Amino acid sequence: MLKGDKVGLRARHEDDIPILRAELYDDVVNASRAEGGRPWRPITPGSKDPRLVVDDKEQGHVPFSVVELDGGGALVGTATLWNIDNHNRSAHIGLGLLPSARGKGYGTDVVAVLCHYGFVVRGLQRLQIETLSDNAAMLRSAERNGFVREGLLRSSAWVMGEFLDEVLLGLLVQDWKPHSRG
Repeated sequence: MLKGDKVGLRARHEDDIPILRAELYDDVVNASRAEGGRPWRPITPGSKDPRLVVDDKEQGHVPFSVVELDGGGALVGTATLWNIDNHNRSAHIGLGLLPSARGKGYGTDVVAVLCHYGFVVRGLQRLQIETLSDNAAMLRSAERNGFVREGLLRSSAWVMGEFLDEVLLGLLVQDWKPHSRG
């Protein structure tokens, strides 16, 4: 397990899947905002939902379950390093917190642990985040970890009947200042 100050990132367990599906992906509005260009659609219970079921052979996508370090290791969300490009040594960061876990500083800690994983464990040069421009929590978590706003993608995301802007943020390994236990 990778550890931050408040959360741990561990392998996805089979019993995480129903919780993540019910609290993150069955929420139409939340899932529509988080899916990055894909429309929400219902998934049959028990199906092999590619957003949740881990394919250990897939090298360009590393999903984690996020758990609290205090409080018995309760599941609080999901975190992912995705679109990993080993040639250019870059990847993207994504995360989703259960509604009960939001507003507790977990997002900032998850980003810190993903940076440690990307830069130290994987030897990457660049990490990138794309988020909706009104996602203040993700913008704050990214910027607290040293990410810099690099651009605005105007009207690039169709979300629940309207186009929204996305913010592009990046962090280079030489600009990273680790502050998590990793």
